[in-house]
Amino acid sequence: MSARSRSVLSRSAFSRTVLLAGVSVLALSGCTAAADETETTSPDAAAQSVELSNCGFDVTFDSAPERVITIKSSTTEMLLALGLGDRIIGTAFQDGPVPEQWASDAAGLTSIAERVPSEEAVLDLEPDLVFAGWESTFSADGAGERADLTSLGINTFVAPSACQSAEQPEQLSFDNVFSDIETVASIFRVDATEIVDEQRAQLAAIDANGDSRTALWFSSGSDTPYVGAGIGAPQLLLDTVGLTNIAGDIDSTWAPFNWEAVVDADPDFIVLVDAAWNTADSKIDVLEANPATANLSAVKAGRYLVVPFAASEAGVRSVDAAESLSAQIAEFDG
Repeated sequence: MSARSRSVLSRSAFSRTVLLAGVSVLALSGCTAAADETETTSPDAAAQSVELSNCGFDVTFDSAPERVITIKSSTTEMLLALGLGDRIIGTAFQDGPVPEQWASDAAGLTSIAERVPSEEAVLDLEPDLVFAGWESTFSADGAGERADLTSLGINTFVAPSACQSAEQPEQLSFDNVFSDIETVASIFRVDATEIVDEQRAQLAAIDANGDSRTALWFSSGSDTPYVGAGIGAPQLLLDTVGLTNIAGDIDSTWAPFNWEAVVDADPDFIVLVDAAWNTADSKIDVLEANPATANLSAVKAGRYLVVPFAASEAGVRSVDAAESLSAQIAEFDG
């Protein structure tokens, strides 16, 4: 997808009825523009409520949010991709730099916490929405309980494909990913048609060149590796490029694994998740320092595939992540 297409969405009005998790979303209409332009919303759209069940928690948006705190890069980048960067009043727990196509829109964003912010820090900014990439963000010792924030007039929303307590996809698909984008767009009364159509076309062009070779998705950990398992974004991305996940039989999105199983599998590739707080290089150090993993074929040959953390979670960078993995495999194959 071109940088232009990621930053500027369709400006035409739209009207539709969305049905999500058995909850009806009233007909919406509106338009969107790039973050540095004036955004307009029709009076009819502004008057409608959007009602959703989100990880089993009912939320109602009587109007498009104007003051948003985003927690995790995936949520920040979702709003930037939809041309809504001007709604973000604070960010937290960012996993790495914003991609070039959104960098200018993100330049003025303010970080309020390196990790999950406190409820006090959230309340100080007087947001009307806290948009989180992880459900665990909303806790008494985190950004606040969802019910408590709601009672204070602050809406909460979790990226739907990140739900764990309820409504978790049985097996994440790109239909889920695109539905997430459309759902967030509906909350803000903007149209995601163009970005979703372009991502579908980009996805269709990706070469599944993994040829069923095996891979370990190494997210974090040293004594115990935390890996991409069989039902979440890591599995989706590996399937898309034709790689076989050695932890694919674990019914979870991410899960603890063990080095003995890794050694037994001796994967052809190791996918390293690169985060500002846990870099790909640090994972290579872990692999090379452990006598058992140092002898893995992929480690000795340096067959590492790298995915930025934000792109490893379901969202607007998922298709880019799959495309990048395929290109990295092609480089190793010559």
